[in-house]
Amino acid sequence: MSMNEPPTDAQARFGAWFVAFRARAGLRFAQMRPGAQAMQDFLLKPLFIPRDRVLAPVLPAKSRSGAALMLVIAIMTFLAGLTAGAVHLVADASRDWSRAIAREMTIQVRPAPGRNLEADVAAAADLARRQRVIEEVRAMDRREGEKLLEPWLGTGLDLGDLPVPRLIVLRLANGPAPDLASLRTALAERVPNAILDDHKLWLGRLKAMADTLVGIGLLILTLVLLATALAVAFATRGAMAGTAQIIDVLHLVGAEDSYIARQFQGHFLRLGLKGGAAGALAASAFFLVAGLIFGRGAQATALEQVEALFGRFSLPFRGFLSVLVIGVLVAFVTGVVSRVTVYRTLRGMEQAQ
Repeated sequence: MSMNEPPTDAQARFGAWFVAFRARAGLRFAQMRPGAQAMQDFLLKPLFIPRDRVLAPVLPAKSRSGAALMLVIAIMTFLAGLTAGAVHLVADASRDWSRAIAREMTIQVRPAPGRNLEADVAAAADLARRQRVIEEVRAMDRREGEKLLEPWLGTGLDLGDLPVPRLIVLRLANGPAPDLASLRTALAERVPNAILDDHKLWLGRLKAMADTLVGIGLLILTLVLLATALAVAFATRGAMAGTAQIIDVLHLVGAEDSYIARQFQGHFLRLGLKGGAAGALAASAFFLVAGLIFGRGAQATALEQVEALFGRFSLPFRGFLSVLVIGVLVAFVTGVVSRVTVYRTLRGMEQAQ
């Protein structure tokens, strides 16, 4: 049939039926399209929109539990920062003590029957001055020696009848540790009742005490971090228990465990950063204020005792840096513990099913 010939009745009926079918199919597709689009959005949209919008109802940015956990993290970070600062102060003070004691020695001249104490003190001081490694020699008089005993014996006592030894303070020149064997030999020959004390025993005890305090500080720091990790773990479990149904829905729409873990990790990492920053800044402010107070009122008796133990109570730059590092470390521990807890909890839920 050529294109100019009119269609037959059968062809006309088939064309009308095809046009009607296409119209009805287009209408049905138009009616079904909103539902299909909604289903597509329900299945695919949670996997592509930003994470904070996906889990905003699950883990709200502001909540009482989140604020309480952030406060706990801030307190733990503050305590850890105080511990780290105290460790720095003790270590610096111990180093200063060791340097001061290592550069000084004493000659103790004891009263002996048949010997002139003043002459023995002068002879021992003369022998010490002949040593090139000794730059200063000072003989303490009897009154200075008795004053050193007042903290143990009290004041107002007559110590004239007691055999109180006389002390000669030697200050060594800068340089390596000197060998004073010749001085010991000379003292043994000319002043047998004199003893040279190089303070090695006290240095050993001082170092042991400082190392013990530093070890205790590190132990406290470890316990604080452990307590923070436990608090974060319990908070993460509580958050997962409250959002168990939503986690199931996320699994149904194809979300993997790593995706869910990232959401919880990001949430608790933000809390850890805020709490860690607050605690670190509070600890730094404490040491700044304490340094100003001790700097202005160092003449008070109580402050003098603290200054004798901790030095000037001025935290060095590396001390403040350690406090800030602890704040970052607490936030890192918070994020890692949260992620590990989510993985373990999800694995337990899968095994229970």
